[in-house]
Amino acid sequence: MIIRSASFVTSSAKISQLPAPDYPEYAFIGRSNVGKSSLINMLVGRKGLAKTSGSPGKTQTINHFIINESWYLVDLPGYGYARVSQKTREQWDKLFTSYITLRENLILLFVLVDARHEPMASDLAFMEKLALNGVPFARVFTKTDKLSAADAGKNRAAHDRVMLREWESLPPTFVTSAAKGTGRDEVLDYIKETMIFFTGRK
Repeated sequence: MIIRSASFVTSSAKISQLPAPDYPEYAFIGRSNVGKSSLINMLVGRKGLAKTSGSPGKTQTINHFIINESWYLVDLPGYGYARVSQKTREQWDKLFTSYITLRENLILLFVLVDARHEPMASDLAFMEKLALNGVPFARVFTKTDKLSAADAGKNRAAHDRVMLREWESLPPTFVTSAAKGTGRDEVLDYIKETMIFFTGRK
C-alpha cells in the first residue's frame, strides 16, 4: 500500500464523539511507552502525525486519522503503567470496552508488544480480553532495533510458547522497528488485504 495522504480528524473522549463509521478502521494500542506513536508515524511516513512523548500515558483520547481518504487509523491510549489516577484508568477502560464492542467499522486492532521484554502479564491479559470479546487483533513487536536479532527471536519465541498454552493458534504477527522502517510494508499490505471485510459489514 502506498500512503498518499494522512491527516488528523478528531480526538474523542466519548463514544458519541467518534466520527461516523463510514470507512474501515484500524486501531493501534499497547502498553504505555511501547513506541506506538513512533510506529504510527513510520507507517504513514509523517514524522509528527501522532505525538510522541517520553512520558508514559500521553495519549488520553481516541485519536482518528484519515489515510488516503479511504480508511481510519486510530491511536488509542496505552494500558498498563501510566501516571494517571485510578479514576482516569477506570474511565478509559469503560470507554475502550465500549469502543471495541460497539464500533461497527473496526476491522482490526494492532496490539503492540515491546520486543525487548519477555511475556508480560498485562499484554497477555489484554489479548485474552480481546479474544473473549470477539475482537480481531494482530501482534506487533516493536523496538526490534534496540536488541540483537537473536534476542528478539528468543523473546518472540517465549511469547509464542506462553500464548500457545492457552490458545489454539497464534494471531497474525509482525516484527517492526520505527527507527529502521522494518515491517512497514508488511503491516500496510495486511491492512490493504483485510479491507475487504468492511464491505461485508455494510
